[in-house]
Amino acid sequence: MRRGTMYKFGTVILANIQFTDTYDIKTRPALILFEEYGNVVVAGITSNLEMDGIKLTKKDGAVKDSVIKLNYIFTISEKMVKKVLFSISEDKKKLFISEFTKKLKV
Repeated sequence: MRRGTMYKFGTVILANIQFTDTYDIKTRPALILFEEYGNVVVAGITSNLEMDGIKLTKKDGAVKDSVIKLNYIFTISEKMVKKVLFSISEDKKKLFISEFTKKLKV
């Protein structure tokens, strides 16, 4: 029997994330793309506004203006999720899907 939270596309979480260039684990925000069997696929979020991606503002629910990075997609265990922060709007979800699909060249 399954226990725990079912994470849905569009939810922004705070999670322990291991960076690709080090063994360091840091607590960072991420956008949930989907969850299956305890694995959560996410897009990283940064406060570096110079990076390409989908802009998130305080009005969207972000603590500070940020960017959902389209080029930083990875999988974490659901055990790494520390907190649910907020959900993005339907318009932001559609924008993410549109821009991510362009990256896939579909």
